[in-house]
Amino acid sequence: MAQGGRAFNATDAMIDYELKDIDSEDIEDLLVKAEKSFDLKFGYTELVHLTTFGQLCDHIAAKIQLDNSADCTSQQAFYKLRDAISATIQIDKKSISTNSLLEDFLPLESRRLRVNQLEEYLGFKLNILRPPDWVTMTLGILLLASFFGFGFNWQVGLAGLIFSLAGFRIAYQLGNELDVQTVGQVAEKMTRENYLKSRRNSTTFNKKEINEILTHWFGDLDSVRQN
Repeated sequence: MAQGGRAFNATDAMIDYELKDIDSEDIEDLLVKAEKSFDLKFGYTELVHLTTFGQLCDHIAAKIQLDNSADCTSQQAFYKLRDAISATIQIDKKSISTNSLLEDFLPLESRRLRVNQLEEYLGFKLNILRPPDWVTMTLGILLLASFFGFGFNWQVGLAGLIFSLAGFRIAYQLGNELDVQTVGQVAEKMTRENYLKSRRNSTTFNKKEINEILTHWFGDLDSVRQN
């Protein structure tokens, strides 16, 4: 499977991209994702000698220190997810394909319960539920308004800030909207966010896939900067 339904080939321009041109918080966010997905820990000064995105990819791949294998992780992630759906919902796994719609297996009235069951079976969070758009938009407006409120009355501004941040936390804890639509998309998400746990053999890795995942994250950062 291609990551996220597209091919991720790191172009020469991306490989040679200077890390100094990337916001340090964006790099930190990428490293946090890598630590979680690839079971790594980075030291404070470990990366200071790296100057390009390509060097960062090579460093992370070398740090994983597992046997390289050419097998496809997203395919293995799909098989694990299919088994989890079949076992928790009690349906024939042969009826589940990468194009199967999640809403067919996760009806709204029992969605959060079933997602929790899937996560317990798999052993990690899927993070596929979110609050409705109108909720996040309303809380975002309130958060912005609270900052303006500080200029008029700090107590009102502080109250708005606390309320909006608490609202975001509760909204994401109770959110019931699907963030992805198909089983295949969940498998791709598993591959990126829980790479080793999604593999059949967690003592091996596919170096090419690591570069593809890092390129995906890097592309996300680049698109955010451009917007």
